Formats: sequence, C-alpha cells, structure tokens
Amino acid sequence: MSNVALGSASVTIGAACAIAGIIVALLGILGYRPRWFADAKLLAGLMTLASIASVAIMERALITRDFTVQFVADNGSSQTPALFNIATLWSALEGSVLLWVLVLCGYVVAVVVKFRNDGDDPMMQWVMLTLFVVCAFFFLLMVGPSAPFTSFDPPPGYDGPGPNPLLQNHILMAFHPPILYLGYVGFTVPFAFAIAALVTGRVGEGWMVATRRWTVLAWGYLTFGIVLGAWWSYETLGWGGYWAWDPVENASFLPWLTGTAFIHSVMVQERRGMLRVWNLSLVVSTFALTILGTFITRSGVLQSVHAFVESQIGPWFLTFFALIVIVSLGLIA
Repeated sequence: MSNVALGSASVTIGAACAIAGIIVALLGILGYRPRWFADAKLLAGLMTLASIASVAIMERALITRDFTVQFVADNGSSQTPALFNIATLWSALEGSVLLWVLVLCGYVVAVVVKFRNDGDDPMMQWVMLTLFVVCAFFFLLMVGPSAPFTSFDPPPGYDGPGPNPLLQNHILMAFHPPILYLGYVGFTVPFAFAIAALVTGRVGEGWMVATRRWTVLAWGYLTFGIVLGAWWSYETLGWGGYWAWDPVENASFLPWLTGTAFIHSVMVQERRGMLRVWNLSLVVSTFALTILGTFITRSGVLQSVHAFVESQIGPWFLTFFALIVIVSLGLIA
C-alpha cells in the first residue's frame, strides 16, 4: 500500500479510537459500563499506536522522498540534509499536528499507566473523558482541514522546495520544537484533572497532589524549549537576539508565566488550604493559553519572524479555545 493510504488509515483509526474513548468514558460516568477503564486503556493504546504509525509513515515518506504525498511535495527535497529532512516533519502545519498528537497520546498512555488501579474513581472517568476529547479534536483536525496524507501527482523529475531555509541552518531545529511541544502538550494532564475536580466537586488538595509532578514536568520542558528558542534566535540574523517580544515568543511565554504562578501558589493551598479557585483557574488558563498560542502562530493574524506557516485552521483553534474558556468558567463560577 502507498504511504498516502497507510497514513490516512492510521489517522482515521486514531480518530475512531478517540471518539470511542469519549463514548466509553461517558458510559462509565453514567454507570452503564462498569469495566469502562479496561476499554479506555485499550483504546488509549490503540490510539497511541495509530499516532506512532502515522508519524513513522510520514517520516518514511520524507526520507524516501515520496512526492506522491502532498506534504512531502510541499516541504521535502532531495537537497535537504538528512537530519533536517527528518525535522521537516515539524516544519509545516500538517506535520506539526502529527507531532502534537504523538506527544499527546504519549501523555495519555502515561496517565493510564500511572493511575491504572484507579478505574473506580469517578474523578478518573472525567480525566479520561477530557483527555479523549482533546485527542479527538486534534485527530479530527488531521481527518479534516489539516490532513497530512493527501495525494499528489508529481510530474516526471519533480523535486520539492524543501523546508524554509531558516529551518535547515541550525541544529536546534531538530530539538527545539519537539521539546517545546512536550511542554505545551504536557499541560493537558493537569487541565484534565482540574476539570475532573471541578465536575466532581473535589477541589481540595487531592487533584493537585496527583498532578504536581505532571505540571513541573511540563513546565520544565517548556522552560527548556524557551531557552533553546532564545539561543537559536540569538544565532540567527534578523530574529532580534535572545528575546524580541515577538508574538510567537510571547505565545510560549504566557503559559510559562501562568504555569510558574501555579507551581508557586500551590504551596499556599497545601499549607493553608487557600487559593483553591485561583489554582484551578491558573491550570485552566495555562492550557487555554497553549491553544491560544497555537492559534496565534498558525493563523497568521499576527506577523512574526518566527511564523513560517499560515493556514485555515485558525478558526478551529479559536473555537476550541472559546469552548475551553466557556466550559471552565461555567464550572468555576
């Protein structure tokens, strides 16, 4: 089978697993599926395998210069050095969404493994429901407006343009975006626990203890990613040095600020039982800002020397951001 067919099938399977996960979690919440967690674990595993397969197929297409894949035809080239050819995956929109979903599925599996004995806890039902909803959103992006495996009929002797020259002149292209994504996507886990705490009314220290390490891990990755980005920016002519308060730079800095505030204010809740609503609001805000930052960098609404992609999925992210804000405010109020 072709890379287009295999990749499309993998994305479709992943989307189906995410939607099925939502249904299973809802059945567990409603009490119709006592063994819901076993099904959720299976679906999370299959969804992750589908995302791994999708990324592997796209990388194979890039490495073999399979220009029958539209993404490779638009961003690949026989002249691109091997390392940057692999990193081409996250140099453009469709590949970036593939990477985002891979990281997200990795976090979902980690949650399932970590809390594998808590399937009877109502909070876990809402945590998994929230995680599957977020996964479904990104998988549906790949099924619809950001489909990575569309076909292309290359003329004889065709060679693609390759990624933007600025994205293949520094070794940090291979490390900065994935590490930044580990930070961005990592805040999905604390967000899911915050939503679960709000829905179940368990806004004490329990949800916070369960997510402290996840928050610190995501914050650490985001911090490291920002530092690497500043280093890369300093060494690239025209990018304004370490920090130029560019819209894309600020898009990663805002969730870092709210994440930092949460890590510090959570100590007040632990010691004095205060700031419960404030801490929940900070977690929700941090995740919402990662989605807003993605909207800013991918929609083209703001000009930036660090923005290399403009697409039509901006309204999708803005709608998702609005839903996050509306639902969260409704639960907090």
